[in-house]
Amino acid sequence: MSLIDDWCADLPSVQNTTAFDLPEQSTIYANDGTTVLAELYMEKREPVTIDQVSPYVLKGTVATEDERFYDHGGVDLQGIVRAVVVNLSGGQEGASTITQQYVRNTILSSEMNEISIKRKVREMTLAEEMEQIYSKDQILMMYLNTINYGDNCYGIQAAAKHYYSVNASDLTIAQAATLIGIPNSPTMYNPVINPDNALDRRNVVLSRMLTNGVITQEEYDAAKAEDLNLNVQEETGTNGVYLYKYFTSYVRDQILETYDHEQVFQGGLQIVTTIDPEMQGYAEAAVQKQYDSGRLAASNQEFALTLVDPNTGFIKAMIGGKDYDADQYNIATSNSGTQTGSTFKAFTITDAIEKGINPQTTYMNCNGPVEVNGSKIYNYGKQNYGSLSIANMTAVSSNTGFIRLITDTSSGVTPESVKSVAERLGLDGDNLGTAPTITLGVYNANTTQMAGAYGTFAAGGVHRDPTGIMKVTDRSGNVLVDNTAGVEGKQVITDSVAYAVTQVLEGVIYNASYGTANAAALPSGQIAAGKTGTTDDWHDLWFVGYTPQLSCAVWTGSRDNSVQLETNTWCQEIWRDLISACLQGQPNEDFKSASAPNYNSAYKGSGKSEDEDEEEEKEKKEEEATEETTEGTTEETPGETPGGTTGGAAGETPGGTTGETPGGTTGGGTTAPDPGSSSTPGSGTAGGSSGTDTAG
Repeated sequence: MSLIDDWCADLPSVQNTTAFDLPEQSTIYANDGTTVLAELYMEKREPVTIDQVSPYVLKGTVATEDERFYDHGGVDLQGIVRAVVVNLSGGQEGASTITQQYVRNTILSSEMNEISIKRKVREMTLAEEMEQIYSKDQILMMYLNTINYGDNCYGIQAAAKHYYSVNASDLTIAQAATLIGIPNSPTMYNPVINPDNALDRRNVVLSRMLTNGVITQEEYDAAKAEDLNLNVQEETGTNGVYLYKYFTSYVRDQILETYDHEQVFQGGLQIVTTIDPEMQGYAEAAVQKQYDSGRLAASNQEFALTLVDPNTGFIKAMIGGKDYDADQYNIATSNSGTQTGSTFKAFTITDAIEKGINPQTTYMNCNGPVEVNGSKIYNYGKQNYGSLSIANMTAVSSNTGFIRLITDTSSGVTPESVKSVAERLGLDGDNLGTAPTITLGVYNANTTQMAGAYGTFAAGGVHRDPTGIMKVTDRSGNVLVDNTAGVEGKQVITDSVAYAVTQVLEGVIYNASYGTANAAALPSGQIAAGKTGTTDDWHDLWFVGYTPQLSCAVWTGSRDNSVQLETNTWCQEIWRDLISACLQGQPNEDFKSASAPNYNSAYKGSGKSEDEDEEEEKEKKEEEATEETTEGTTEETPGETPGGTTGGAAGETPGGTTGETPGGTTGGGTTAPDPGSSSTPGSGTAGGSSGTDTAG
């Protein structure tokens, strides 16, 4: 007795509420709280209650594993004597009760492979203590939710779903008997890898069910005549990820940054995400439409996008690439990002307005080239646009105008201040430099950051970091994270500045003469604002746009940066189709207006107003006509616009080229049509440099 006391001195208490906590899978849901996106587990386990289990399982388990279960007090002395006799006679039979087996698999799991009298004594002691605290039905369900059924399934519900694709409540006699037989040796009696052994073991179980009156002779005969008839539920996901794999794996990784691996994969967390299955479906359909169009530039061209509610910060839809199973790298959330092209110009506009510069009345010289640090920067196609207001300069996406704005010391707009604006709006400063070409988008961001940044304009200057997590609770129902009311926002620019930027970016879509994103206009008439972007050699095309309700960034390119896309409206069309579907049936909303910013800057711009420009052009032409008359010639060139571009005659758009949309293409933004088209505007602006059209 002294020895037994010594062996049991350090036994844990069965009254400890966490003593029998089992590894329990964590589940990730869509925003409806019911659509399962992923199950994260080391052991696949789904605890159920006694009313959710077939009576054949309940009674058959007792008949097979511990027929005196409801009579003993945790240790079956009669069973021990019987086991000793059987084993001495050359047979093999265990004497552990269901309660003992449960203790061995949980509170004494670290000792379960130890073969010793000491371990057996400790096990029996705890089993008797358990019987004094818990009812028999409670202990039976603890056991059924715990034991190993092979194929990484723990608990009867996980086993029923895996082997027969049914719930534990719906198991037939033969199915129940097959599963009851597995825990005796989860590998030997695994019906997938050892079907003959499993069948023999099943029939032993059926015999014990018959002997103990669980089933009738007729039921026994019918069940024994059946084959195993497995209907194995194959894992359709990757590492437990089933739906929306780019988004769901992103959320999983975010959770792992907050909680340790054991808590995530064994702690039974319930994670409700922000993803909207309906909107995600619209996003996938809009992207697939482009894949199926036959208009792609290359087979390795991909699309990525992030759709955000700017008023909550919730990510409603995400596409991280073409095929998660082929490449799990998520373009939509990558730390490195991709060059943003002229979508970055929105941050330069924001900086200028904050410094008191009126984008509607401040004119910039949008001819080229401009020399910066020994490099010459042009508009795309070396187009010259003359003098344009900052608003129109944005619509046509003139590189030279923006470079002049950011390098003119009298403007107050600097690479450093533009970078600061971008950081306030949610971009990663580690990916941003301070070269003057920052305004052309030569630095990197991902679609999630860009959707969040532009969403700041939609939300009146309040920035909310995009999140994919709405709520997290632990296995006990304690709330660990609660974003159900939305992410807490921070006023990073004034509502006046945000509205002024929005008015400028509306022109990118609706300005018929200059806008590079006419294809993004929503058929419903819902107002929108946004910006196109193209990088050097058309490696990346962007469109980032927003309405009062939603903000979405769309990118296309290739993972290895090898594809040359030319100009196209793919991103605009995806954005238009997605937003139209999401807002279908909803009333149109206007952007919330705000008072005008305090335009107190003394900066006059580098160009002249349109009236001044026209007057100067008129005087120049009169002088040229006089000179030609004096020289005895009569040739004039009234069809040329200032700077010598074609298509400047009356009735055509300034700087346009024959067969192209207004403004041709810019180095930071293209208005060139789709291949074969003569009217559809293109999608982007060059954020890098080609050495001829842009610099940097």
